[in-house]
Amino acid sequence: MTKQVRQLDRVIIRFAGDSGDGMQLTGDRFTQETAAFGNDLSTLPNFPAEIRAPAGTLPGVSSFQLHFADHDILTPGDAPNVLVAMNPAALKANVGDLPRGADLIVNTDEFTKRALAKVGYAANPLEDGSLDEYRVHSLPLTSMTVKALEDFDISKKDAERAKNMFALGLLSWLYHRPTEATVRFLEVKFAKKPEIMKANIAAFQAGWSYGETTESFSVSYEVKPATLPPGLYRNISGNMALAYGLIAASVRSGLPLFLGSYPITPASDILHELSKHKRFGVRTFQAEDEIAAVGAALGASFGGALGVTTTSGPGIALKAETIGLGVATELPLVVIDVQRAGPSTGMPTKTEQADLLQAMYGRNGEAPVPVVAPATPSDCFATAVEAARIAVKYRTPVILLSDGYLANGSEPWQVPGVDTLPQIDPAFAQPGQEDFQPFKRDPDTLARPWAVPGTPGLEHRIGGIEKADGSGNISYDPDNHDLMVRLRQAKIDGIARDVAPLAVDDPDGEARVLVLGWGGTYGAIAAAVRRIRVSGDKVAQAHLRHLNPFPANLEEVLRSYDKVIVPEINLGQLALILRGRFLIDVIGYNRVRGLPFKAEELADVIRDVINS
Repeated sequence: MTKQVRQLDRVIIRFAGDSGDGMQLTGDRFTQETAAFGNDLSTLPNFPAEIRAPAGTLPGVSSFQLHFADHDILTPGDAPNVLVAMNPAALKANVGDLPRGADLIVNTDEFTKRALAKVGYAANPLEDGSLDEYRVHSLPLTSMTVKALEDFDISKKDAERAKNMFALGLLSWLYHRPTEATVRFLEVKFAKKPEIMKANIAAFQAGWSYGETTESFSVSYEVKPATLPPGLYRNISGNMALAYGLIAASVRSGLPLFLGSYPITPASDILHELSKHKRFGVRTFQAEDEIAAVGAALGASFGGALGVTTTSGPGIALKAETIGLGVATELPLVVIDVQRAGPSTGMPTKTEQADLLQAMYGRNGEAPVPVVAPATPSDCFATAVEAARIAVKYRTPVILLSDGYLANGSEPWQVPGVDTLPQIDPAFAQPGQEDFQPFKRDPDTLARPWAVPGTPGLEHRIGGIEKADGSGNISYDPDNHDLMVRLRQAKIDGIARDVAPLAVDDPDGEARVLVLGWGGTYGAIAAAVRRIRVSGDKVAQAHLRHLNPFPANLEEVLRSYDKVIVPEINLGQLALILRGRFLIDVIGYNRVRGLPFKAEELADVIRDVINS
């Protein structure tokens, strides 16, 4: 039969199933195919914290959403056009997000009475008419996969596990995705299990062939490649971008990179990635706990390395004392906090940006540190380089606030040329100085010298006890302590002169409402602003990378608008700081659901403020 090919400008697909159904792998492979094809894309993995959540239950549902288009996009999409539901729990957990007329591909083999009852379905939704507003494709994916693999010498259980590859093959056919990379991936992944490897490839190809031959799908879809600036691109997640940014900073500074880390969701992938790059002089140390990890990193900085530690919110609490030690000793240290939903263990795999106040103030005494935050997964690269630049130049710990959405999400990244990255000069103190003064400050940066231990003539004391200005001798003098506290604060405040002014996107300068964001809210805010402008209203947008100190022109920008909206995935932490610092009554919009904002919900908020 001849099948119609329909052109689309964008598609949002969500794969959903049990946490053991391989939905993250399926989504990742579809993403890699899409990146290779040249579409712009944005992803949202969403999975339980448990290694193996209860099978067939709502808490055990794992999903992966991908938005891809032939034009520039900013978010993983508000709602899927296509939902692939591998069992009743996946359907129930996700069907509420589907718009009328969306495609719903359902694995009917899993819709048994027991599975339906487990999630509270009194009747089979595939039969009771409750799904009539969708285009439902009921397919026995499990049994079709087992049938396709009956000639392979594998168990039925292993055959059933390959159903995600069958689904991937079907969706790859449906949206004209290239398949060669997935075949190569499976060959590598299962190289030590050749029969499993062949079976998964066969399941993938069987799904493709089913789409090609079945009458269930009379239409396939094409989404043309996006027009992007020329250059070398790759798909990258936020955590991987952070790892690459740290390596780049190491190369540009000439400092060996040392990572002291303790595994914690969602930051562990940075440790995993950096451990692969010993050829760049990277040393990774998996410590016994968070305190040991940051202590080792600060010790590496003392020894002349680029010391880095990675964690999430609970780990920041444990590292606070050593970060304060880094403030007192005035040593470079990059502290990466990939924020997650709290408090305590909270929801480890869900996103949040509620650690801002902790990063700003969560240490004893007056212990100021610079705070920076990336806006997108690919921006994590540049922000990591910036954090290292500030840490080295100003001899200070720097906290980088990423979040779970940025860490696990991905997008195309234009790989920069090495010569476009800033040169970072560690400017070590040199031997041969007479009367070396370890706390004599650079007049421009107020940074003290960085003297590598063991350098003749540069012997000096270091530690958490207050030091005398200049000499670095232990001092309990009240006036000296007051001076040192003010000098450390002035050093951090002075960084504002070394960062770009806050850029405002206000095309004609006539907007009276400004939306100010930080961190991973960028995409949703920018998409919402686009929608507002398309409807004819005027609104301005600005996004903060530097949260401490703020860009020097921030107050001027805020006072240039009648109303300022600050959307945050917390209960108003940046808004609190802005009100206290500038006495401007900004309008907070706050939700803490463990999920990123949707563009349309922010557009509604902006419309309400414009019209109020």
